[in-house]
Amino acid sequence: MNSPIHRARTARTIPSPHSGGGLSRRRLLQGSAALAAGVAGTGTLAACGGASAPPGAAQIDYWLWDANQLPAYSAAIDLFMEKNPDVFVRVTQLGWEDYWTKLTASFVAEAGPDAFADHLARYPEFLDLGVIAPLDGHEPLDAMPADRFQEGLQELWTGQDGKRYGLPKDYDTIAVMYDRNMLEEEGLAPEDVENLDWNPQDGGSFEKLVARLSVDAAGVRGDEEGFDPKNVARYGLAAGAGTDYTGQTSWSPFALSTGWTFTDAETWGTHFNYDDERFAATMDWYYGLVDKGFFPPFGTFGDSSPEQVQLQSGSSALATAGSWMITTFNNMEGMDLGIAPLPTGPVGHPVSMFNGLGDSISAQSQKKEEAARLIAFLASDEAQQLIGERAPFFPATDVGTQAAVDAYAADGLDVTPFTDRVEAGETGLYPLVENSASIMTIMQSAFDQCWMRQIDGADFAAYNERVNALFE
Repeated sequence: MNSPIHRARTARTIPSPHSGGGLSRRRLLQGSAALAAGVAGTGTLAACGGASAPPGAAQIDYWLWDANQLPAYSAAIDLFMEKNPDVFVRVTQLGWEDYWTKLTASFVAEAGPDAFADHLARYPEFLDLGVIAPLDGHEPLDAMPADRFQEGLQELWTGQDGKRYGLPKDYDTIAVMYDRNMLEEEGLAPEDVENLDWNPQDGGSFEKLVARLSVDAAGVRGDEEGFDPKNVARYGLAAGAGTDYTGQTSWSPFALSTGWTFTDAETWGTHFNYDDERFAATMDWYYGLVDKGFFPPFGTFGDSSPEQVQLQSGSSALATAGSWMITTFNNMEGMDLGIAPLPTGPVGHPVSMFNGLGDSISAQSQKKEEAARLIAFLASDEAQQLIGERAPFFPATDVGTQAAVDAYAADGLDVTPFTDRVEAGETGLYPLVENSASIMTIMQSAFDQCWMRQIDGADFAAYNERVNALFE
């Protein structure tokens, strides 16, 4: 759920792998001594208060990057240790960038965690490098069928060899966030943000609302004569600091709702479809909102002004945002968070990207059985209930998801626009592929140029050829 490629669980867009190319074996094995030494300096939280295992207990290390997840998982791991006194778990939490740097360094130094939170943009490379172990063959994990988790999650963590390399932890979907106070001031009601439709020709009722909520410096609305698209005080639709080749929280809900798919297969595709006419039309519409003054031009808002800040400040009105951001939006001072479904697309319903984090086990671990017991417990009903009650995200099982929905409801927040997409099967899987870092390098320029209004949707075809050449 877990970025922002995406998924940095802070103010995330999907975070990219390291720029400048993939994590090659050569790059991994040439890690500097300073990086390797840095592993010893990671900030750790030892569950149950101790820093080392009590006598007779096997110590294992579990790493994760999301500080928002730490309280929920610490509580579940404490419970695991109560039930498994022969295992002591040391928990390490690091920020997104530090996490992957330290994790890579730990593989170099052969001093990494036994189990760790993994991301779909990273695990194909880790799999290719042989630094993560298959989960098959461990009794507590073999006892967990794929249908224990939300449909599609285990498939995302299954390699091309048919073996599992991650146990689903949680899932992400996308919905529309807004400030109820702003909507009321504009004479609109929550119902006006629901049941909208979208198409790449004229934007449908969704664009009409975006226009209605856009206001120029003179107070003229985007749907009124005289609106100045070059001098905008409030944009109808918020924008992150950047996007990437997945567009998880930006353009993907619109492209996917045309029936377009990223690749030629649900998982492990080898042919990208950025040359599809439906994708081109979506890009022309989405970034064409810049020309109309409804969407911020490239570079308008940086990392210090993410979507939730834009809504809080009144700089933007609506935001397509990920479920991992619910608590962040809800905690913005002065805002009364409203959540609405994505607009219905040409396929006849909304479509959200469906992404999920997984727990992986290091191939270097000498305590794989203990690590397997830990991550199996984290997926149990008992742990999922506990995690869901505390989680600012949706755990991977029905029990965990319902616990999270109930916890949000107890705080007066209806989060079903996120969960409805999963229940209705109105999702498109995150593009699980090899070469993700190289794809990012190629495609980043195309998306930036389109946002800067220097190329059109049809121009993505040339970039698509370069991407597909990676798989030849």
